[in-house]
Amino acid sequence: MTGYTATVTVRLKQGVLDPEAETTKRALERLGFELEGLRSADRFEVDVDASDADEAEERASEMAERLLANPTIHDYEVAVSER
Repeated sequence: MTGYTATVTVRLKQGVLDPEAETTKRALERLGFELEGLRSADRFEVDVDASDADEAEERASEMAERLLANPTIHDYEVAVSER
């Protein structure tokens, strides 16, 4: 078994209201930054032991689908690197 770190990034789907991002966007614009858009995201780093990177990604995807993200309103991405 090899140790991997799976990074799971969870974002609201396009079109779902994101009040945290809207508040942050307005604050940045008041500070003089010009933005076309802003989305908030949560990032989880999960350390797993797996036989290969594909297995680590599969396990992290299952974690995302079962707990870390709500597939109805969230999109997620999984990136895996060896520890």
